[in-house]
Amino acid sequence: MATTLQEDRLSRDIDALTASTLKHLRERWWNAEFTEFLRETLQPHAGDRILDVGCGVGTAEVSLGQIGISQLKLFGVDLIASRVRQAYDAARVHNIRAGFAAGDARWLPFADQMFDSTYCVAVLQHVRDLSTAVAELARVTKPRGRVLVVEPDNAARYWYSSVSTGADAFELAARFFRAAEVRDGTDLAVGPHASAICTAHGIEPTAIRLFPVSLARLGSPAPAVWQARREIVHGTIERLDNESLRTMGADYLQMLDRYEQEAAAAGKTFVEIQSTMLFATVGRKSVA
Repeated sequence: MATTLQEDRLSRDIDALTASTLKHLRERWWNAEFTEFLRETLQPHAGDRILDVGCGVGTAEVSLGQIGISQLKLFGVDLIASRVRQAYDAARVHNIRAGFAAGDARWLPFADQMFDSTYCVAVLQHVRDLSTAVAELARVTKPRGRVLVVEPDNAARYWYSSVSTGADAFELAARFFRAAEVRDGTDLAVGPHASAICTAHGIEPTAIRLFPVSLARLGSPAPAVWQARREIVHGTIERLDNESLRTMGADYLQMLDRYEQEAAAAGKTFVEIQSTMLFATVGRKSVA
C-alpha cells in the first residue's frame, strides 16, 4: 500500500520543516487498506484478545471493531488520559466493545501472556527506552501470539526543493527539531531497527512490509502553509529554556521567510517533495 498525501490538513503532520517525527499517523493516515493489512497480519479469531499499545483516540479499535468478527476482545492503552477518554467515547458511539486504560508502553498494566496479538503503530518513535517497550510487548503476548510494530525511519527522510533555500531550510529544521525534541535519546531510525530489537526480546520476525508516506507540492504553497510552519516553530521556541536553541530557532524562522520568498518568486514552477518509509515488522512470540 503506497500512500501519497497531497496538500491538505495532513501536510503539517508529515512536514519535515515542522517536526523531527511523523505526527498523527494513527488518526489521519490510517485507512481501510491499512485496517485490512492489520486484519491479515493479526489473523483475529472469535474470542481473541488484541492489545493496541498507544491507542490514541481509538482509530484502530473502531476500524477493527467493524470487520465483523464475533466476540473479538479489543483493548487499548495510551500514555495520555484524555486520549483514552476519547477512545472510549469513540468505541461507544460506534457500539464497539473495547476496554481502555492509561499506561506507559514501557510498563504495560496487564498480566503476562494476556493477549493473543499485540501491536503498536507510530508509537515507539516517541519512546526513549525502546528495549524495555518491546520487552513489554513480548511479555503481555501469549507464546506463538502475533506482534506487529509499525514505525517510520525519521532519520532517512527524503527532501527535494526546486529552490536553493529549500535545502538550507531542511538542514536547519533537522538540526533544530532534533535538538529540541529528541534530546532524550529517542531513536530516529526506529523503523529499520525494530526487527533486531524484536529478535532480542523473543519475538521472531516473520515478515517486513514497507509503506511509503509522501507529500508533493507543485506550485508555490499558500500563505497558510507558511504561517502554519512559523506557528509551530514559534511554539517550539516558547517551550525551550536553552538560549542557544532559542537562537537557532530564530535563525530558522528567518530562513523560512527567505524560503517562502523564493518559492513565491518561482510561482508555478516551484516543486517540493518529501517522504519517508514506514517499516512494518510482523513477528511471532517465541515459545519459552
